[in-house]
Amino acid sequence: MIESCPKKRMLLGITFLGVLTILVLIVESHWTEHTNPSRKRVFIVEQNSTCFEKEHFEIIKECEPCTEFEIASKSIGVCIHTHYKEVLRCASGETVTRSCDKTAFIDERTFWRFEGCMFLASVVATFCALSRKRVLNRRTMQRVQRQLANSV
Repeated sequence: MIESCPKKRMLLGITFLGVLTILVLIVESHWTEHTNPSRKRVFIVEQNSTCFEKEHFEIIKECEPCTEFEIASKSIGVCIHTHYKEVLRCASGETVTRSCDKTAFIDERTFWRFEGCMFLASVVATFCALSRKRVLNRRTMQRVQRQLANSV
């Protein structure tokens, strides 16, 4: 069935599927960022301070992975639960470290690494298929030339 499709129609179909995939990814990321904003997340906090719940706070360090030493030694208690931490400074001046979810940029970086690997794999597969096609075409041409030479 796929062999009977013209190249233009195949390219159009592949382009359409690529655009549709990107559109779905955009819509999904938009929905996941804005779902359940009323749901309150509970994070483990070092020193049992909850000043960030009562007053304004400034994020000093964005959510980042804890080091292997911090996780193994349990020197920072918030690293035990999610293995990620962020440092806040409340309006009162108190500095608090709290546990946080895995950051989006890490997920995004992992996604783009995967996409890059898949792109490279597709380039290698395309190169292999084209070289195999050339070899088979060359063999067919040699066979035809031999048959023509034998018939004359």
